[in-house]
Amino acid sequence: MTTAGYYAAVDWGTSSFRLWVIGEDGAVLAERRSAEGMTTAAKTGFHKVLDGHLAAVSAPPHLPIIICGMAGARQGWREAGYIETPAPLAEIAGRAIAIPDVDRDIRILPGLAQRDQRYPDVMRGEETQLLGAVALLGSGRHLVCMPGTHSKWVRLAADKVEGFSTFMTGELFEAVSRHTILSHAVAGAETFPADSSAFAEAVSHARHNPALATNLLFSVRAGQLLHGTGAADARAKLSGALIGLEIAGALSGFGPRESVCLVGSGALGRLYRTALEGQGLNVRVVDADEAVRAGLSAAAQSIWPL
Repeated sequence: MTTAGYYAAVDWGTSSFRLWVIGEDGAVLAERRSAEGMTTAAKTGFHKVLDGHLAAVSAPPHLPIIICGMAGARQGWREAGYIETPAPLAEIAGRAIAIPDVDRDIRILPGLAQRDQRYPDVMRGEETQLLGAVALLGSGRHLVCMPGTHSKWVRLAADKVEGFSTFMTGELFEAVSRHTILSHAVAGAETFPADSSAFAEAVSHARHNPALATNLLFSVRAGQLLHGTGAADARAKLSGALIGLEIAGALSGFGPRESVCLVGSGALGRLYRTALEGQGLNVRVVDADEAVRAGLSAAAQSIWPL
């Protein structure tokens, strides 16, 4: 049976793929998720991966597709380029590129670039989350935290991105916990609770002593050897130290703040909320999945108005 719809929205990450079929009333009619991110799709074929998911939900052949994320990277399906900051988020839809020589209308949204010689930076996918989140934030100036493998901290003025900074916190956590001496300290511990006191203490210590970064990391191993720190607490300390360093860097770059908008979800979102509130910040949470769907929806309606 064919799944009717207004359009299909795709968030294509480095290691993940998410697709939603959206009806004219904005309702989600069908959803698909997989680990077929850019890395996999570059080998399998982007068109093949997408068609497989569309077939699985019986999407009609005329259904247009709006895509954000790594499908538009240089190593992706087709490079979608960047909009340079400062940039109004409303420009994103107008700069979408079309995929040529395919049997349906497929558009990929561009990323954002910061060409400052001292602080060059790029984002791809998060700009669409921002487009969806900005409607909830309203006018005024906002500092937005978007946790992930490469966390983004963004300065917004109404609907304009003034600047942003990327922190490799998630990737560093994976590298350090798997490929350094700290792998022995965290071995066997997959998770820890967001309200872990070990996590909170590590966030605070790192946030206020960023110059001691590498010493704080080694103390995770030393604490295990000398004080018998368990693997779960060691993992919490490592995570807390890296997130605390991120917060220190972000707040030093953007100036003192009393509040932060957190665009996040799941366990990682809960960790960041705990970390930020523990540092005395008022946190306003926007669900990351809802934000990206809202951003893709805004872009789709701009490109294919009803």
